[in-house]
Amino acid sequence: MPETKKDIRALTREQLRHFFVSKGDKAFRGNQVYEWLWQKSAYSFDGMTNLSKETRQMLEDYFVINHIRVDQMQRSNDGTIKNAVQLHDDLVVESVLIPTDTRTTACVSSQVGCSLDCKFCATARLKRMRNLNPDEIYDQVVAIDNQSKLYFDRPLSNIVFMGMGEPLMNYNNVLKAIDKITSPDGLGMSPKRITVSTSGVPKMIKKMADEGVKFNLAVSLHSAIDELRTSIMPFNATFPLSDLRESLQYWYQKTKKRITYEYVVWEGINDTQKDVDALVKFCRFAPSKVNLIEYNPIDDGEFSQASEEAIQRYVHTLEKNHITVTIRRSRGKDIDAACGQLANKG
Repeated sequence: MPETKKDIRALTREQLRHFFVSKGDKAFRGNQVYEWLWQKSAYSFDGMTNLSKETRQMLEDYFVINHIRVDQMQRSNDGTIKNAVQLHDDLVVESVLIPTDTRTTACVSSQVGCSLDCKFCATARLKRMRNLNPDEIYDQVVAIDNQSKLYFDRPLSNIVFMGMGEPLMNYNNVLKAIDKITSPDGLGMSPKRITVSTSGVPKMIKKMADEGVKFNLAVSLHSAIDELRTSIMPFNATFPLSDLRESLQYWYQKTKKRITYEYVVWEGINDTQKDVDALVKFCRFAPSKVNLIEYNPIDDGEFSQASEEAIQRYVHTLEKNHITVTIRRSRGKDIDAACGQLANKG
């Protein structure tokens, strides 16, 4: 038996089949175990009831299932649920269930902490500890799907990668997780119901386009003026707007999928007509829509929500230029579950 047990979910179906053959068993046992792990989200080998006791013990001897655990759950006045998710190494990330009358959305994390340094985001103040594995991302979705069925009597309908971390800095694991989520062997969700949100890593946006991904792309933009964007999102100095724009044009050319820009308007920072005009110009490089997102304070007062007048200036100018714009009111603010607030305060 091995000195250190391997996480069984790191194995492909073929590797599982090969393992059973190498132990003198039938290859189809690998199929059975794979189904338990992904379609049925088994937490333990004991729960794999169509396997013999001896087979389950053998799996226990060689492997572990590093399953997440929802350590704490908070419910907002508006129905939003925030989960503190404990990982196998006792690190914690947060995930959020956002219900409306017609859908339930899972907001999932991709890193413990974050690789980037956006000044308005609580998560960015956490040191990036590590990337999440594909199964840890998958487990967050399963947990929220179960919560949706329990509390809202309907399955999960949408997934957004807008939780803790920069998804494109954990590219391979995020794509593997999405592959499992959308596979008939996994949750079988449509990729059209999944949105990956990035602060803008041009090389990885192009890589996604080359790989022909079917999910949607959102970009956390917040300013279309380089100097200003760098002042609030310092990594923009490394990935300037010209590079981002080129990658987004490439994305649209390859996928024919329009881009969603997420954009918070702050008082005294990006609330002038000059800021609006720059955004309109940026939106013209590829078909897009804009989500104006309500700002959620993170305690230090450096950033504050712009006036309604400034918000309406954005709406009016964008609509006048035939650019789709939506105002997104925040959910779960009373439990620090809204955009930019995930910080493991507990």
